[in-house]
Amino acid sequence: MARNPGSQSRGSLSPEGILREIQINLLECKVCFEKFSTQQREHRPQNLSCGHVLCLECIRALSHPLLRKLECPFCRQLCSVDSTSHCQALSDLQELLLSWSPTSSAPLHRQKASLSLAPGRTSTALHLCTAFGGWGTLINPTGIAVLGSSGTIVVVHDGEKRVAVFNQQGRKLHSFGQRGQASWEVCYPVDVAVTRCGHVVVTDAGDKAVKVFTSRGHHVLTVRDSLQMPWGVDTDSCGHILVSDVQAGTLSQVKMDYAHGRALEHQTAISDLQHPKAVACCRVTWNTAVMEHLPDDIHSPGRHQHTRLRVFTEDFHPLYQTDSFSLTLQSTVRLNMSGVAFDRDGDVIVIDSNQGTVWSLGKLQNGPALTPLVGDHLIRPVGLVSLNNTLIILDSGDHTVKMYSAKH
Repeated sequence: MARNPGSQSRGSLSPEGILREIQINLLECKVCFEKFSTQQREHRPQNLSCGHVLCLECIRALSHPLLRKLECPFCRQLCSVDSTSHCQALSDLQELLLSWSPTSSAPLHRQKASLSLAPGRTSTALHLCTAFGGWGTLINPTGIAVLGSSGTIVVVHDGEKRVAVFNQQGRKLHSFGQRGQASWEVCYPVDVAVTRCGHVVVTDAGDKAVKVFTSRGHHVLTVRDSLQMPWGVDTDSCGHILVSDVQAGTLSQVKMDYAHGRALEHQTAISDLQHPKAVACCRVTWNTAVMEHLPDDIHSPGRHQHTRLRVFTEDFHPLYQTDSFSLTLQSTVRLNMSGVAFDRDGDVIVIDSNQGTVWSLGKLQNGPALTPLVGDHLIRPVGLVSLNNTLIILDSGDHTVKMYSAKH
């Protein structure tokens, strides 16, 4: 089972934060994402012989009808249905929390959000609409992209076929990118982007290359020229590939001829970056955002990971920047930026993987305007894309894709 990323910093959590951790990580089934229930028999928490806990309905669904055995979806140990038992401790914990009346009736994620806002601001939190994937369908996913207006969702992960394609309802359409080290295979995918003409672009840290496929998975081209450790990837207004190189400290632009499977030009667009990872190109302004991971001695050596967000114009002139240290000074919570995207209005959105939250920074021209967007049901978000009024978030903590929108 994926290790809970919040386990390293639980000592600093507020009481509301601890309750949130309990609700997300203990009181819901990590296969179907339904809350455990003592009232509904099919959702009662059941112990497997390996120690993991699932709801009774998922145990029945995963087990062989004749052999009455199932493979634990987390540790892959073979368990007998007849050896399962009711997890009384979780039932008691749930009853205890239900009987406890907090001083505020607001949901936990809203309490958390309100602490982070400047005086006078109100929460605009989004709410979980649906989730799909889970262990087996996705394995340690790292990158996500959306194919045009169709909303087809593309995810790279550690499966036998490294690229998985879903529709908006979460049904898996197909997969490709066989595991391997050949130029047409994918060894260690890090990030993925989709061009307007439907090509899928994958950064492969295993053989330090960028690999281009058609939407159906046919290999088009592998680019290795001048790349030391490609990481984040997106495409610009012309369909050219933008790729960060965490080792070289650069952002490269690869001009493509997709029809003939050729790279026409590979140039370094930005050369003074420090360990750049996440990359995002705005579909409104075509500005490019890059997330840098700064050395420890920049602010507080040995204490926290610091990141810097830099935004550039379409022709790669510096526009503005901010960093995690500066943002922390402006709010009452420590914000550890790890991923970046733009919404449909051109506002900058950042991920905090450590805290399991997503924030809007606004347009940044007049300084960041911190607004919490998502603060519930996330464990370790690693990627996000904006589609119309929906945020689609990739959560590596429970190997899922989660879709959030505002309640009307």
